[in-house]
Amino acid sequence: MREKTIEQKLVKEVKARGGICPKWVSPGFDGVPDRLVFLPGRHFGLVEVKAPSEKPRALQVSRHRLLAKLGFPTYILDGVEQIGGILDEIQST
Repeated sequence: MREKTIEQKLVKEVKARGGICPKWVSPGFDGVPDRLVFLPGRHFGLVEVKAPSEKPRALQVSRHRLLAKLGFPTYILDGVEQIGGILDEIQST
């Protein structure tokens, strides 16, 4: 399955839960996660989408660590079967 397909399914599931899932583009600050997840009740998460078995690049790992130090962990999504669990975790925080 392609990364784009997984990303589309994530956006669709977030919308089904009443949220929004904009793409995060940050000129001049490469390596940020692909998607911001905003769910009802002020629940927020960051999601890096990868094709199955792909791993984040070194710069992405560095950005994820920086965000985690600031209290914003990033979820790595590389299969549609993970979407529900990731969104459940975001909603529980």
